[in-house]
Amino acid sequence: MRNDDLAMAVRLREEGRKEEARTVLLALAEQYPDDAEVACHTAWVHDSLGLEAEAVPYYERALAGDGLTPGDRLGAFTGLGSTLRVLGRVAESRALFRRALEEFPGDPGLRVFEAMALYNAGESREAVSALLKLLVEAGHVGGYERAVTYYADNLDETV
Repeated sequence: MRNDDLAMAVRLREEGRKEEARTVLLALAEQYPDDAEVACHTAWVHDSLGLEAEAVPYYERALAGDGLTPGDRLGAFTGLGSTLRVLGRVAESRALFRRALEEFPGDPGLRVFEAMALYNAGESREAVSALLKLLVEAGHVGGYERAVTYYADNLDETV
């Protein structure tokens, strides 16, 4: 029953029938309050509907529990951190991204969202520096790796 209902809810969400998926997932979350996977999907459907504040407790429940695949756990960290940032809870978002990066060191997605949180915290130089370093690591600076790497740490340097 749980697996069938969860699969149906995921399918509904993927088909764009998010409100129907939300209804199924809320019932599952009530029935299985300690199920990290159910909590994770419940958080995602709330986020996809623009219900960020309602998503937070489900993300927290998902991350507190066991049973998520590494990919889902990474997605829950990214979703919660991004949601906290959008809600203006920037300090919490930054702390969560630091925690997530301890578990998933160097993950590019986490680092991009962390850079957005840095920007929202008024740390623009750190945000730009982090993004420049990501671009170098990804090989997207057109042969200017040395220069971009240097300026990533020396953005204020001018002649």
